[in-house]
Amino acid sequence: MPISYLTRIVAFSATHYIRRADWPDERNAREFGRAAVEHGHSYQCRVTVKGPLVAEAGGVMSLEALDRLLAEEITRRLDGRSINEALPEPAPGGSPGGVRVGAHRAPAAARRHVARGARAGGAAYLLGIFR
Repeated sequence: MPISYLTRIVAFSATHYIRRADWPDERNAREFGRAAVEHGHSYQCRVTVKGPLVAEAGGVMSLEALDRLLAEEITRRLDGRSINEALPEPAPGGSPGGVRVGAHRAPAAARRHVARGARAGGAAYLLGIFR
C-alpha cells in the first residue's frame, strides 16, 4: 500500500518570555537577556501526517478534521496570547512555553488529537511550532 504525507501549516502571533521561576529577576535577566521579558513573535505550526491512503478519510486522514483540530488547539489557543499563559505545561528547564532554539512544544491536547486521528488511518505524525 502506498504511503502518503499530509502537511498543514498554520501561522499565528503570540508573546512569550524565557525565565526560571526558581531564579530571581536579576539572574533571569543575566542569563536570558531581553528574552526574560515578555515579547512577541510570529510562529508557524507545522503538522505532517504520514500513512496509507484511507478512502473513508479522503486521504491519510480527514483534511477537515485536521484543520478543525489546528484551529481549536493551536490558532484559537495561542493567536494573540502569551504562550507562557496558554501552555501551562512545564518543559525541562522551567520555561512553560517549552522554548528550545526557537521552537515551542505543541500543546499536549493537540499532540493527542493528531495522534488519535492519524492512528485511525494507521498513520504517524510530526507536529512542531517554530518561530
